[in-house]
Amino acid sequence: MRPSAFRAFILGVIGLIATGCATIRPATGGDTRPRLAIISAFDAELVRLRAAAEITSTRVVNGRTHYIGRLAGHDVVLMLSGFSMVNAAMTTQAVLDRFAIRGIVFSGIAGGVNPGLRVGDVTVPAQWANYQEAVFARETPSGWETNRMAGEFASFGMMFPRASSVALTSGTPDSLVRRFWFPVDSASLAVARDVARHVQLSRCTRAGQCLSHAPKVVVGGNGVSGPTFVDNAAYREWAWNTFRADALDMETAAVAMVAYQNRVPYIAFRSLSDLAGGGSGRNEVPVFGALAADNSAAMVIAYLKALPAR
Repeated sequence: MRPSAFRAFILGVIGLIATGCATIRPATGGDTRPRLAIISAFDAELVRLRAAAEITSTRVVNGRTHYIGRLAGHDVVLMLSGFSMVNAAMTTQAVLDRFAIRGIVFSGIAGGVNPGLRVGDVTVPAQWANYQEAVFARETPSGWETNRMAGEFASFGMMFPRASSVALTSGTPDSLVRRFWFPVDSASLAVARDVARHVQLSRCTRAGQCLSHAPKVVVGGNGVSGPTFVDNAAYREWAWNTFRADALDMETAAVAMVAYQNRVPYIAFRSLSDLAGGGSGRNEVPVFGALAADNSAAMVIAYLKALPAR
């Protein structure tokens, strides 16, 4: 790790400890060793990471296999979240309840929203939001009526985004506040930014189909998640204009909310498998989905190697 990134990492850890924002939860399953949780939504996203890990044991929890071992110098538990927001929230909480998790790393594919990005690029947003938490407004002769329940963002037709509600972790129990953006761990982001300068990404699929450009890594910016697969040019344009999102997916914001509620640092790496309806032809996932998954995994492995071994 370069000296600048190492200093950022150490300062971030010290800051998290000082403010009480980082919590290693006590494990209930007998494994007390602090671990990183490495999560992907489905198997094609996890296969390269699992192959690179030294798996020492497995445990099945609620139908999901937890792969326990070492990866790139770190004690880890690898797992699938399953598709979409509810599965992602449920399985993330399950791993936090059963292991001493010191951080969460998500790896997978996403739809590209930023018109300056292309298929195969890897995004590492600085913050994530559940952009499909919304008011479906009543249509009236004078326009849409939201009963003052909408948030600050422009609508897509009748759909008015608003912030998600989260419980206060201090103060009166059961008190709720609304929060739209959930930031990733700043120290982890600094390490990712340093790693992005030299990581090697793939241009060609295993079947020999190649991108016309060399993929790149973009660190920072915004990501959004919701329980819908998006393949619509107009909706993609709205998501870019409204949220300035680099990528959209179906899980990360749910993981971010669980991490925030449990005060556990997280970071997410998402490689663009398609352009969410913005391409000139058919959706690109069938051709470049596996390549995108491999590029995200390559970035995650490089990131883990840059972290101080534990």
